[in-house]
Amino acid sequence: MSKVDLHTHTTASDGLHRPKENVRMAAEAGLSAVAITDHDTVAGIAEAAAAAPIYGIEVVPGVEISTSLAGKEIHVLGYYIDIRDGLLLERLISQRKVRDSRNEGIVARLNELGIPLTTEQVAEAAGRKPGAIETIGRPHIAEALVRIGAVDSVQEAFDRYLAKGRAAYVDPPPRITPFEAFAWIREAGGAAIVAHPGLYGNDELAAELLDGGADGLEAYHSDHEAEQAERYRGLAENRGKIVTGGSDFHGARKGKLYHGAIGSRSVDASVLERLRGARG
Repeated sequence: MSKVDLHTHTTASDGLHRPKENVRMAAEAGLSAVAITDHDTVAGIAEAAAAAPIYGIEVVPGVEISTSLAGKEIHVLGYYIDIRDGLLLERLISQRKVRDSRNEGIVARLNELGIPLTTEQVAEAAGRKPGAIETIGRPHIAEALVRIGAVDSVQEAFDRYLAKGRAAYVDPPPRITPFEAFAWIREAGGAAIVAHPGLYGNDELAAELLDGGADGLEAYHSDHEAEQAERYRGLAENRGKIVTGGSDFHGARKGKLYHGAIGSRSVDASVLERLRGARG
């Protein structure tokens, strides 16, 4: 059967590979399609789409929007969005500004802890300036910490400073709700899917989001155990919703993959027709 990976990240957000490289790796993994779903940006999709005919696979235009509900960060995936939609692009700019504000807070907290990191060093590690069409996130702060010798690895940066509950963790400023993200995606002609529900640790929340307007649920994910995946598949199917899946590929740092390799989680290509049919 033809398989697709509906969740990958590139250098346009916090992935380590250029969009065209994701397409190449997807083809090498035997996939018929791959989605580019960078955080709060669609900046990587044009390059990926240009590479698609070279490798003979489909590129699904996507985005992963950061939201919050009841103090919990929730990610919403949008598929087959119009990446030229002016309103969507303006809305994604507002999302990236929230992320930039949080980054400034983390850097300030690190300074208070005696670590002389600057936002300029973070921008250099990310290869872009705040306000660019690509995003800057905590992985870039972690990389900057490695570069200045404050930690030995990105994992150590998260374990000591950047993960939730650690010394330099900063809650993001108020974000939109997932229900608003569903509307944004639909208004840009896309289908809205709740990402990796297993990471939220609350099945009642997953059901609430499905009943509140999501088109489906990402049941198959690199961080979901087999039992979780089947539970989420049932949760979506029992409501007539779409079941999706993807690796959440970001690349490897020093040989360690973040989430999973492209194609390590996939679903049948028939899901693409359902996603097209659910578009706003």
